[in-house]
Order: sequence, then C-alpha cells, then structure tokens
Amino acid sequence: MSTEPTPSPAEDAAPEESSPPAVPLLAPRDGLPPVIETSTQLVEYAEALRDGTGPVAVDAERASGYRYGQKAYLVQMRRNGSGTGLIDPVPLPDLSVIQGAVADAEWVLHAANQDLPCLAEIGLVPRRIFDTELAARLAGLPRVGLGAVVESLLGYSLQKGHSAADWSTRPLPEEWLVYAALDVEVLVDLRDALAAILDEQGKTEWARQEFEAILAAGPPAPRADPWRRTSGVHGLRSRRQLGMLRSLWEARDDMARRRDIAPGRVLPDSAMVSAVQADPVNEGALLELPVFRGRANRRLVATWFGAIARGKALPETELPLHSRSGDGPPPVNRWADRDPAAATRMQAARAGLAEISEKHSVPVENVLSPDLVRRIMWSPPELRDAATVAAALRAGGAREWQVELTLAVLTEAATRA
Repeated sequence: MSTEPTPSPAEDAAPEESSPPAVPLLAPRDGLPPVIETSTQLVEYAEALRDGTGPVAVDAERASGYRYGQKAYLVQMRRNGSGTGLIDPVPLPDLSVIQGAVADAEWVLHAANQDLPCLAEIGLVPRRIFDTELAARLAGLPRVGLGAVVESLLGYSLQKGHSAADWSTRPLPEEWLVYAALDVEVLVDLRDALAAILDEQGKTEWARQEFEAILAAGPPAPRADPWRRTSGVHGLRSRRQLGMLRSLWEARDDMARRRDIAPGRVLPDSAMVSAVQADPVNEGALLELPVFRGRANRRLVATWFGAIARGKALPETELPLHSRSGDGPPPVNRWADRDPAAATRMQAARAGLAEISEKHSVPVENVLSPDLVRRIMWSPPELRDAATVAAALRAGGAREWQVELTLAVLTEAATRA
C-alpha cells in the first residue's frame, strides 16, 4: 500500500513532470582518434573494420556553401570492435579498401540521400542501409534531425554549430573532429532504438522497402535548367531578362567550378538579379550597383558585363521560355481553371491521404510522393480501376507498402470526375 498522500484534484490535474534533461555528449568514449591520412593507416583501419561486428555507422562532412560541388572532406565510420575512424579523403581519394572490408555489412546513415553521392565518388557504395532520418519519419517522430532524434530516443544532446562549417579547412580544428566523431558514435544505438519502434508499429517492412528504394535510385540526375533555381528569378518579367540571367549564371558557374568556390561566394544570386533588372549600358553602370563595387567584382566587371551583353543580344528564338517545359502537370493552384475535374480528383486524393497520414503517424509526403499523386490525378488511367491505378503507382516508383496503403483512396479519387 502506498504511503504517499492522496493528491488533491488540483494536484491530480497538474501536468506530468518533464523528462530529465539530456546528457551532453562532449567527448568520444574511446578518446578522439587521429585522422587517417596515409595509406598505411587506411589499410590498418580497414582490417579493424573487417574484424568488427554488426552494422557500420557512416557519415560524411562536405563544404557546402564554401566549395563547388558536394565532395566529401571527412568520412567518419564506427563499428563494434573496430572503434571510430576519421578518414581524410583529400590525400586518400580512393577508399575501396574500406569498401572491401564492410561491403556486406549494413551501413547506418542519417539522411542517406545527402551522403551517398559523395561517398560513391570515393569508392564507398553500400549494399544495405538503415537510414535513421527516414526511419524517424516512418516512426512518426515529430522532429527528425539527428540531434533531435538522439535526444528524444537516447537521452543525449549532441554538439551543434559545425555541420555548416568549411570542412575543406586543413588542419581540421579538434573541436570539429570531436563533433564528427560523436555523430557516428550514436548512430548504431539510434538504429536499434528506431528499429524497435518500427517493429512495434508493424512498419519494419515499410522501412526495408524504403531503404532498398534509396539504393536502387542511384545518384540524382542533373537538374534541367539549373539557373532557374536562382533566388529572385520570379522577379524577372521578360524572356530577355531570363536570357541575361542565364548567361550571367553560366559565367558565374564556370568561374566557380574552375576556382572550386561555391557559386554564391563568387557572386550572390541577388546581385545577378539586380544586375539584370538594372540593365546597365556599360561596365561603369554595372559598377554603380552595390555588390559590384567591391574589389573582387571590379576586377571581374568585364566578365560579368560581357555575360549580360551576350544574353541581351540573343535572338528571340534562343531566349528561354518563362517556365521550363516538362512532362508533369501544371501547378495545382491552376487546376480549377484548366481542368476542374482534375481539381476535384486532387482534392479527394489529398483528403484521403491526409487521413492515412494521421492514422499511421507518417508524414503525407512519405505516405506517397506528392509528384506521383499529382501526375495520377491530372492524367488518371483510362479505365480508372484498382488494377490500372496500382500499375500507375508502381510505374511511378511507389513501393508495395505504399500501393497497399493508398490504392483504395486513389482509386476512389480517380473516379470522382
């Protein structure tokens, strides 16, 4: 029998006590290992990985915002019995010896899509993965960033502040290396905690299919018309202005690639858009614009003005269209005017998918690709029955768990109008 006093109604209605504060992780449990910079060190660590057991935690650090492209500037790995390895891929651009040691193991990554392309460039290609970010989405966690998931499930708080650092810096500061080592130190424990939740929720097979789909997809295809992603491009009204922007973007991209500098550090998007809108008549007029007054851009003024002039001189037939032609449907907000029946189908599909999302605690974009939903509702199969809708889903890359979960809703929506 309890000897504690009976709570009063007011006490009984009081909110539950908050969970204990997270324990900060400040240093790797085995100490900070030296950075692997030589072939001898690399082979030794590969042997240690080969002798280890269980999944392999993998992470990579890039220099986004500082360097051109998305190459890896540090690779972190950890396996039970092997310890943590911090590998510098600058002097060691071929990590195939590591690949040979762990190719058959399950690799644990957080947001695998971000790291797999740069890992493949240096010879690291997993055959099986467990993506803790995607697993957290499927498990219905409210926040899926690494720090938030580690704090929620493991009770630890990770250091912040270095993920956006310039990892091409050499030598790398010790505090950055500690941050990098701690990221992989928690990944396998996090994988186990998430796997238990998915198993309890009956979503283990969903996760397996999602992880396989990531590997099957391979690297993303190059973007068509990447210049259209310039921030502020929607403020340009004419095709002539778009032609000038495209020419200026191409000149900046060429220079950024040659110098291995992030394009935005060569010339900000806002400066390109402002220059196009100002339509300078000569180099002097371009130099009057704020960003172009700096020493670096004064030296490059001939390059920038020449690019603008080339775009301005393009024949009408070579000017870009206002929007890129594609094989997909138009923006959904235009459907009511262009095809009211399609708008009705889309409204029904969205409502049904929202219910599925809430019922299973999975974000609606993970229940099914929004682009695939748009395509099927804009151009539904001719027969519009379960078999044809299922075929359309599979042809669009939907996994079997997604087909099973959404087929009834989408078939019903497709027959609305």
